[in-house]
Amino acid sequence: MADNLSDTLKKLKITAADRTDDSLEGCLDCLLQALTQNNMETSEKIQGSGILQVFASLLIPQSSCTAKVANIIAEIAKNEFMRIPCVDAGLISPLVQLLNSKDQEVLLQTGRALGNICYDSHSLQAQLINMGVIPTLVKLLGIHCQNAALTEMCLVAFGNLAELESSKEQFASTNIAEELVKLFKKQIEHDKREMVFEVLAPLAENDAIKLQLVESGLVECLLEIVQQKVDSDKEEDIAELKTASDLMVLLLLGDESMQRLFEGGKGSVFQRVLSWIPSNNHQLQLAGALAIANFARNDGNCIHMVDNGIVEKLMDLLDRHVEDGNVTVQHAALSALRNLAIPVVNKAKMLSAGVTEAVLKFLKSEMPPVQFKLLGTLRMLIDAQAEAAEQLGKNVKLVERLVEWCEAKDHAGVMGESNRLLSALIRHSKSKDVIKTIVQSGGIKHLVTMATSEHVIMQNEALVALALIAALELGTAEKDLESAQLVQILHRLLADERSAPEIKYNSMVLICALMGSEPLHKEVQDLAFLDVVSKLRSHENKSVAQQASLTEQRLAVES
Repeated sequence: MADNLSDTLKKLKITAADRTDDSLEGCLDCLLQALTQNNMETSEKIQGSGILQVFASLLIPQSSCTAKVANIIAEIAKNEFMRIPCVDAGLISPLVQLLNSKDQEVLLQTGRALGNICYDSHSLQAQLINMGVIPTLVKLLGIHCQNAALTEMCLVAFGNLAELESSKEQFASTNIAEELVKLFKKQIEHDKREMVFEVLAPLAENDAIKLQLVESGLVECLLEIVQQKVDSDKEEDIAELKTASDLMVLLLLGDESMQRLFEGGKGSVFQRVLSWIPSNNHQLQLAGALAIANFARNDGNCIHMVDNGIVEKLMDLLDRHVEDGNVTVQHAALSALRNLAIPVVNKAKMLSAGVTEAVLKFLKSEMPPVQFKLLGTLRMLIDAQAEAAEQLGKNVKLVERLVEWCEAKDHAGVMGESNRLLSALIRHSKSKDVIKTIVQSGGIKHLVTMATSEHVIMQNEALVALALIAALELGTAEKDLESAQLVQILHRLLADERSAPEIKYNSMVLICALMGSEPLHKEVQDLAFLDVVSKLRSHENKSVAQQASLTEQRLAVES
C-alpha cells in the first residue's frame, strides 16, 4: 500500500506536468481510494511529497479532474495538521475562483474543501469573507436549491461564517433572508429545518437582517410551527417549538422589525403572541412574556398594551408561577411589567390594577434574576407616585428584604437595584414614616455607602434621599448617619476633583441639613469643611458656586 502510494504520488507529479487527463484521473482515483482506507496516513504522505503545490495548478475550471482534486483537498483537510499546509500551498484562492463554476460536483467538492480548510479558524473565515464568498454562496443557494447536497454545503458554510461579526454586513447586502425563508418553507424533515434554524439564529442578531427576515415571511413560518408542535410531547417537536419561539423573540429585538410586527397593536403577529401568555405550555408562556417585554420598548406601544388589558394577563401568568414556579417565566413576566411601567400615564393604571401586590408575592424568591426584575418593576411603578411609595416604604417585610439584598455582594445587579429602591421610597414619598421604617430596618448605612457608588446617578439618588432624611427625621437617623461616617464621606466627595457638579451641589445641601444635629455638626467643624467649600465658590458650574457661597455662610455662622 505504502509503495503503491509513493508510486502514485510520483506518477501524479509527472502526469500533472504533462496534463494527460486520463492517466491523471487514474492517479487521483488511487489517491481517493487510499484516503478512504487510511485518511491520516495518506494525508501525511501527501504532505511529505510536496504534491500540494501541484494541486493548486490543477484547480482549473475547464479540467475534467477538477472535482476530484477538490475532493482530495476536502478529504485531507479533515485533518487539522493539513489545514495550514493547504493554505501555504496557495489552495484557497483557486478554490474560491471555482465557486463560480457551473458544474454542481465541482461546486460541492470546492465548498467542502474550503469548509474543511477554514474549519474553526476565524482568521481564515474572515479571509474568505474578504474574498467575497458570501454573495457567491447566496447566489449558489438560489440557483441550486433543488440539489440537497449543495444546499447543505451552503448552509454549513453560512453557519460557520455567520458567527463572525464582519460577515453580517455582507449577508445583509444579499437576498439571504429571502432564500433561507424559501428553503425553510420547503423543509419537512426536522433535521433539515434544524440546519436552517442554525443559520437563521446568528444572522437574526443583525437588525437589518431581522427586518429582511420579517419582510420575507419568516414570522408566519415560525407561528405555523408553534401551532403544529404546541400539543406534541415528542422530544424533537418540543425542541423545534423552543427554537421557533426563541427565534420569534429574537426578531422582536430590532426596533424596526418589532414595530413592523406590532402594527399599532392590531397586527396578527402581536395578537397571536398575546394568546401564548395564557397557554399551558411553559415555553410559550416564556416566549409570550419576552415578546411583550420587547414590544414594550417604546411609550406608545406600552400605553396601547396597558389600555388593552395586557397587565391583567401578565398578572394571571405570574399568579400561576408563585409556588415553585418556573423561574424563567417569572423573570420574563416581571421584565414585561417593568417595561410597561416606564410611561408616566401607565403607572397609576398599573398600581390600581394591583401590580405591586402581584409583584410582592415574589419577595421570598431566592433567584437573583427574579429579585433583580422585581426590584426594577417596583422602582418604575413608584416613580413620582407619592402614595404608592409611602405604602411600600411602610411595608416592613419589603424594607427588611431590601436591606438584606443591599448586602448581596455576589449579585451586583440585585445589590444596586435594592439600594436604588430604598432611595426611591424616600425620594418619592417624602414621608417621615417611611424614613423611620428604613432607619429601624438598618437601611441608612446602605444609603451612605450608595453615595460612594461609581455610578453618578446612584450617588445622586443616595444624596437626595439622605438630604430628605436629614430634613425630616434627623433625630431618628442621627446615630446611624454617624456610625456610617457620612460626614467623612461628604468631605471626600467635595474634595475630589472628579466628583460631578451635581454630586458637589447635593453634598453641600446635605452638609447644611446635618447642622441640626450636635454630634454631626461637631464632625463637620472638626474636618475643616470651610477650606474645601470656599474653593468651590469659583466653580465653573453656577449652581455649585452659588451653593458653595450659601454653605460657606452657614458654616461661618455655625462655627
